Amino acid sequence: MMGQSVSENRNEVLKMRVLLTGGTGLIGRKIAQRLKARGDEPILLSRKSDEVRREKSMRDFKVIQGDPAVSGDWQHQVDGVDAVINLAGENIFDKRWNAEFKHKIRDSRVHATEQVVKAIAGATTRPKVLVQGSAIGYYGIHGDEELTEQSPGGSDFMARVVREWEDAAHPAESLGLRVARVRTGVVLAPNAGALKMMTPIFKIPGGASPIGSGSSPLSPATGHQWMSWVHIDDIVGIFLFALDNAAATGPINGTSPNPARNADFSKALAKAVFRPMLPIGPPDAVLRLALGEVVDVIAKGQKVLPAKALELGYKFAYPTLPEALKQIFTKVKPAPEPAKPKSHGHGHDKAHAHH
Repeated sequence: MMGQSVSENRNEVLKMRVLLTGGTGLIGRKIAQRLKARGDEPILLSRKSDEVRREKSMRDFKVIQGDPAVSGDWQHQVDGVDAVINLAGENIFDKRWNAEFKHKIRDSRVHATEQVVKAIAGATTRPKVLVQGSAIGYYGIHGDEELTEQSPGGSDFMARVVREWEDAAHPAESLGLRVARVRTGVVLAPNAGALKMMTPIFKIPGGASPIGSGSSPLSPATGHQWMSWVHIDDIVGIFLFALDNAAATGPINGTSPNPARNADFSKALAKAVFRPMLPIGPPDAVLRLALGEVVDVIAKGQKVLPAKALELGYKFAYPTLPEALKQIFTKVKPAPEPAKPKSHGHGHDKAHAHH
C-alpha cells in the first residue's frame, strides 16, 4: 500500500529523468524504487557508488560517483534532467551528537544544497523542478500549538540548521525552477531512524514506557509531548506528489494528519512489539546520558499538520498510527521453497553433502 502521487493517477505517465542526491539513504532508495516502478529514470548520486552498485537491490539503477557537498564532475549530470530531488545530509540518528557531528549535520545539508543550486545554474538545459529535503525541526519545540506551513521557525539548533538548509535552495527559484521543500517528520520504517533508536528502549526489563516530557530533566517521563510521525511509504509518496504536482511549491509538511502524544505513541508501539506498558519512563537526563542530544528529537516535540499536502489532495496510505505500526511490525511469511527434484546420482548427492 502506498500513498498516491499525481503521475500514478494519470492514464499516460510522462517519463522523467530525476537526479537524487542522498539517493542511497532510507527515503532516497524508496523514492528511486517508486520512480523506476512507474517508468521514470532515477539517477542516484553517491559518495560510495561502487559499493552501492554491488548491492543486489541497486544493480538496475544508474549510480554516479560524487560528494554532493563538494563541486565535481557529478554536477554535469544535472544538465538535461527533468528534476532534482535533494535529500543529501548526514543521518541525525547515525552517531552520538558532539560539536563535530553537529557541524556535519549542518554542513552536509547546507553545502550540498548550495552545490546543487550551483550545478543547476551552470546547466545548459536546466531541470524544471527542485524538490528540496527539509525537516519539521524548522519549527523548533512547541507545546500543544498546531503548526502548519504558515507557522514561524524556531531558534534551537535544528531550527537554525533547517532554516539555513531551506535558504540555500531559494536561489533556484530565481533560476526559473519550481521549488518545493518537504519538511519531513519522524519517519517510521522497519529498523531505521527513530524506531531503531526507540525499539531497544521498549525491550528493557519491566516493559515499555513513555519517552520524554517530564516536568524537569530529572522527572520521570510522561510522554505528554507531541510526535509528528509519518510512515515511510507516505513520506516517499509526498516527495513524489511534490515532484508531480505543479501547484506544489514552498514548504510542505511531510507528516501524518494524526500526530500522537508520545504516551499514546509508546502504547501503540508497545502493543506492536508485544511489550507491557509502564505509566512513566526514564527521566530525560538518563536518556541523554545513554543516547546523547539526539534524544531531544523524540523527548521534545511539536504538533505538525500536513495542511498543504491535504489541501492539494494527497491521499495518505497510513493516516493513523495503529495501521502504520501494524504494517511495519507484521512479519511477512517467506514464500515456501520449491520442492527439490529427486537426484538419481548417489555420488552427486555425496559431493554436495560435503559443501
